[in-house]
Amino acid sequence: MRLSQLTTPEFLSAHDAVERIPDRARLLVEASGGGVIEPSGLLNALAERYRRTGGPGELAAYFCSGVGDRNGSGMDVLAQPGLLRSAIAGHWAMTPTLSKMAHDGDIEAYNLPQGVLAQLLRESAAKRPGLITKVGLGTFCDPRQGGGRLNSATTTDLVEVLEIKGEEYLFYPSPSFDVAFIRGTTADEHGNLTLEHETAKLGVLAAATAARNCGGLVIAQVKRVAAVHTLNPKSVVVPGHLIDIVVVQEDQWQTAINEYNPAFSGEVYVPFGRSPAMPLSERKVVARRALDEIKPASVVNLGVGMADGVATAALEEDRLSEITLTVEQGMVGGVPERGVIFGVSWNPEAVIEHASQFDFYDGGGLDVACLGFAEVDSDGNVNSSLVDGRIFGAGGFINISQAAKKVVFCGTLTAGGLRIDLTDGHPRVTSEGRHRKFIDKVRQVTFNAHLARERGQEVIYVTERAVFALGEDGPVLMEVAPGWTAEQVIALMDFRPKLADDITTMSASLFTSQRRTPQTPTQEEN
Repeated sequence: MRLSQLTTPEFLSAHDAVERIPDRARLLVEASGGGVIEPSGLLNALAERYRRTGGPGELAAYFCSGVGDRNGSGMDVLAQPGLLRSAIAGHWAMTPTLSKMAHDGDIEAYNLPQGVLAQLLRESAAKRPGLITKVGLGTFCDPRQGGGRLNSATTTDLVEVLEIKGEEYLFYPSPSFDVAFIRGTTADEHGNLTLEHETAKLGVLAAATAARNCGGLVIAQVKRVAAVHTLNPKSVVVPGHLIDIVVVQEDQWQTAINEYNPAFSGEVYVPFGRSPAMPLSERKVVARRALDEIKPASVVNLGVGMADGVATAALEEDRLSEITLTVEQGMVGGVPERGVIFGVSWNPEAVIEHASQFDFYDGGGLDVACLGFAEVDSDGNVNSSLVDGRIFGAGGFINISQAAKKVVFCGTLTAGGLRIDLTDGHPRVTSEGRHRKFIDKVRQVTFNAHLARERGQEVIYVTERAVFALGEDGPVLMEVAPGWTAEQVIALMDFRPKLADDITTMSASLFTSQRRTPQTPTQEEN
């Protein structure tokens, strides 16, 4: 039974809209980190209602990506005792308060791959039982390694192992929803929704369809209302028959940090020539060296953190036109933004639904993925999801790292107080990091090196003082920075890696302010 039987949507305030949400509702919030199509007015109204009345309580939340700004917005406004009973999320770092509740066992909590959660919206919409995929095998999402459960209070196994024609797969069941929060830019009087000022589409259509077909309530937040029949029908992303309530939020910002940037929405193409250069630091060294692993004509994904500097390095070295950068939120082309609004791109050439982007990734379409790492172990496994005991979550990392032809992991050799001086053209450490990042065994497997070898992936680990490649038995030391020896690098690791037969020196151009000779692979190397 649907919570609403209306054929055309009601136009209500956010306060009145959230009054329709009952206790123990299953709530879908389709948004991404940094305020990307985040229905913040609805989230804030729901949080305010709970503070005022104590209801609705015991909600079960589902969000494919991180939803917040790391500073209390997004899903973090719902991090109130009793408001949520559970959460299934693709990423947790944008919601530190909710992440702590998950860590402490105050709610049932799961972290599943972002791409899987995005694709499951389509499965739910079509009333299919779930998703069968290899994504997550051998990682902490595999039920043999915890099934994505984040605490001891979470006891239900959602993920199953299946065998089909002698091969292993994971089965993720389709979710059901009682309420969906979505966002657009404009709704007409019939509820037809467009996203012309938004930075992404994500899965707003799949989310609305899934909730609608589950008999749930679909509430859309928009910036403005248009007269009926004035919207271009090809611009309508969600048709009005899927929407029950429209809430107008006139002060709706495009992202968490900017009211509106036309270069993020594709309205205006801005020149890149005025972009400031990245300061010379260990981040820039790693970004430059990772860029050297990307051949012309490659389709590339960049992860958040250390790896997102690769885009700036490509811009500075005039290589941007040679490659196609993509972001899992659905952007193709352009330059991904860094920091809290990572997931937004300057001057994108195309913006597609994120489930379709993950279809491309899962099918092996990526030539190269540059991703960050928190830990690497003696087998070559990578942890990027559990950092210093804090739940960060995997985001799109698992989908991307499992299927890309080449994976370049980017990070520093140590962390926690690391200070490096590059004024002499080589790394001189003024303060060594307190934490070693190359350890005997990672705390959580986000990338399984054994399965990567079986898949035949090329895997590189780039740091500011050394470069490793995944070998048969683990990382192999291939390069060391100028002024450093292999033994000095190994002394900062918890295990002794294999050594390449001919260890080379990292290019001196990586460590200079002006890189005169970009290390693009030559025709012979190709």
